Amino acid sequence: MKKILLPLFLGSFFLTLHAQENNSTIKAEIRKKQVQEQIEREKKYAKEQVFYQGDDYNLSEAEVDKKSLSGISVMKPDYDFDMDNVYSEEQ
Repeated sequence: MKKILLPLFLGSFFLTLHAQENNSTIKAEIRKKQVQEQIEREKKYAKEQVFYQGDDYNLSEAEVDKKSLSGISVMKPDYDFDMDNVYSEEQ
């Protein structure tokens, strides 16, 4: 009985040890993949921030010349607009 239990016990011990080593390598690979994904996200974020901050862009061509606005008449707001007739049932 002891001859059977000892190899069985040693075999299960070595299988458990091998499984733990295999599990640690899998965790290391998963961690490496997650780090790589995070690096890609940060590169994308950095690229978007350059665009949103606009430091590298010359937008002076799109500015409006204030002199060209002098010929446009100012519209006065219509403050007596009444929405009551829109909601009435008589039409």
